[in-house]
Amino acid sequence: MKTNIILAGVGGQGILTIAAILDTAALNGNLNIKQSEVHGMSQRGGAVQCHVRISDKEIFSDLIPLGKADLIISVEPMELLRYIPFLKEDGYLITDSNPFENIVNYPEVEKLKDVINSHPNSIIIDAKGTAKDLGNSKATNIVLLGAASALIPLNEAEIINAIKSLFERKGERIVNKNLKAFYKGKEIAAEIVS
Repeated sequence: MKTNIILAGVGGQGILTIAAILDTAALNGNLNIKQSEVHGMSQRGGAVQCHVRISDKEIFSDLIPLGKADLIISVEPMELLRYIPFLKEDGYLITDSNPFENIVNYPEVEKLKDVINSHPNSIIIDAKGTAKDLGNSKATNIVLLGAASALIPLNEAEIINAIKSLFERKGERIVNKNLKAFYKGKEIAAEIVS
């Protein structure tokens, strides 16, 4: 088993939180993991991306070559477009439908969606709106992780435990809000692909 995942977004959207959850879940499942990250976070809104490689065998590089990503999860739709060349022919794209505010010269959202939807394995969801409806507007990233979870070969219990572990210091209420976001994202994606 080997899975290559690219996480993309902008500073403050929780890209590194998704990576930490995947890393913890993989390690707790006795899998090998390598991660590379690029932070453009000198200010909120700078581009952030992570390469996450998970395998039951040894992994030699933390970087995913062009054309080898199984999955791209993006919390920002325009950022997703930057990484499409990394995607395998049969890979999946998952993104929030809402653009990050305050980006100068942002392209028309409908044109972005058309480009993303031209890929046969794309899922666009209103993760930001879903998180807000659940009472946790900061959980957009966790909604997207839930939406992608069926495509990630990790035991769901390990992902849940990783979410609990990561957020436990913030209290049970925050843990439960993030678990609700995860399960709602999973439910929405299942409805889209069925």
